[in-house]
Amino acid sequence: MKVAGTQYRTIWMDDTTGVVSMINQNALPFEFVIYHAPSYRETCMAIVTMITRGAGAIGAAAGFAMAQAFLDLEKMDTNSQIQLDFLNHAREEIEATRPTARNLFYATKRVYNAGLRSVAKALAEAQFLANENIADAKNIGENGSSLIKNGSRILTHCNAGWLGFVDYGSALAPLYIAKEQGKEFFVYVDETRPRNQGARLTAWELQNEGIPHKIVPDNAGAHLMSRGLVDMVIVGADRVAANGDTANKIGTFEKAIVAKEFGIPFYVAVPFSTIDFSLSNGSQIPIEDRSEEEVLTYTGPDKKGVLRTIRMASPGSHALNPAFDVTPARFITGFITEKGIFSSEEIIRYKK
Repeated sequence: MKVAGTQYRTIWMDDTTGVVSMINQNALPFEFVIYHAPSYRETCMAIVTMITRGAGAIGAAAGFAMAQAFLDLEKMDTNSQIQLDFLNHAREEIEATRPTARNLFYATKRVYNAGLRSVAKALAEAQFLANENIADAKNIGENGSSLIKNGSRILTHCNAGWLGFVDYGSALAPLYIAKEQGKEFFVYVDETRPRNQGARLTAWELQNEGIPHKIVPDNAGAHLMSRGLVDMVIVGADRVAANGDTANKIGTFEKAIVAKEFGIPFYVAVPFSTIDFSLSNGSQIPIEDRSEEEVLTYTGPDKKGVLRTIRMASPGSHALNPAFDVTPARFITGFITEKGIFSSEEIIRYKK
């Protein structure tokens, strides 16, 4: 993806220095800032605080963090058991950062197993996963673009664009490929409270790509669909169970119910690395609870352009903040993957 004429990945790692660099999504869309994490703990912090976010980007960050932990071994003058204890503790720290995100566990395991053979293999595996992430996202885009026609009106929720992956994204990847194909369409961007990933990130991406769009309140979806203004819904996912039940940003389930009511296709765009075949259904997906401050406050620039956080809720009141909900497979029209578009019944056949 190009920003101001320069090609960027969302996240990348320098094998020589061990520094992981990433676009600071907390600063967008008001500032474009690169955050540098010199150690696995700082990469973990970036995941927890949502400096980097989105299923694919979290997976890449986790893989890089695990590789950074292996690099730390080269600085340790101690016995093999202490080194193994250090690695296992680091893996636990990484996997605790965003427990709903399947790609995090997928990447950590892959890099950990590679690193047990050598540090060089850990680094190579982390870089391979980042490149695989881009290839899968591009294939998702190419497969999903067939669903988009001239004049299509598409509703999306949260951010599953190139910022949510190393590049291209999942839910937005079909839009980017369709734009390259010369198709004209319109996107409704859910604001996606409480972190406003739609209003801040998806809208910024679409503006950057010159794709017509409008930001809409989260609770406007039913109104738009009832008026015949939406032709399809495309969202991403953080984890998909074997039966097709899908965990995505809170509010996704509501959109799926309404889409079903009005006969509007509802698609989930995911790479196969997001599918957790060890879970039989969505009730087994862990749901992350985040700080109530995300609900009670809002961050934005003041008149001088300085980012400030203000309280926007009643003083003294508390909030619940589940980060995800689970959409049952029966509400999902199909899954747009790097291997093709499948129903929930078909997807199990492609278990890796």
